[in-house]
Amino acid sequence: VQLVESGGGLVQPGGSLRLSCTTSGFTFSLYTMNWYRQAPGEERELVASINNSGETAYLKDSVKGRFTISRDNAKNTVYLQMNSLKPEDSAVYYCKSRQGYWGQGTQVTVSS
Repeated sequence: VQLVESGGGLVQPGGSLRLSCTTSGFTFSLYTMNWYRQAPGEERELVASINNSGETAYLKDSVKGRFTISRDNAKNTVYLQMNSLKPEDSAVYYCKSRQGYWGQGTQVTVSS
C-alpha cells in the first residue's frame, strides 16, 4: 500500500494550493479518505473527509468555505483544494485511508 502526497509549497496569504494524494495497493474506490494536518508543536488534526461516493463527510470549521475535498476513483487520487490560505493553515498535510494507511506528508507554508 502506498499513499503519496504532492502539491505542497510556500504560498502567500490569500493564495491557493491543490494537494493530491495518489494511492496504490488497495481498492481506493471502496474507502473513505481523509486529509489531516500537523503544525509544529501541535497534535495532528482532521481537516477533511470524503466518502467513497465523493460526498464530503467532514470539513473542519476553520476551513469551511475555503477548502474543498474531492476524489477521482479512476485515478485512485484524493485532492484538497485550498483557497484563501492563512498563516495558521501552515502545517504538514497528510492523507489517510479509512483502513489506517498514511502518506508521508507534504509541507504547506503560508507566509509573506
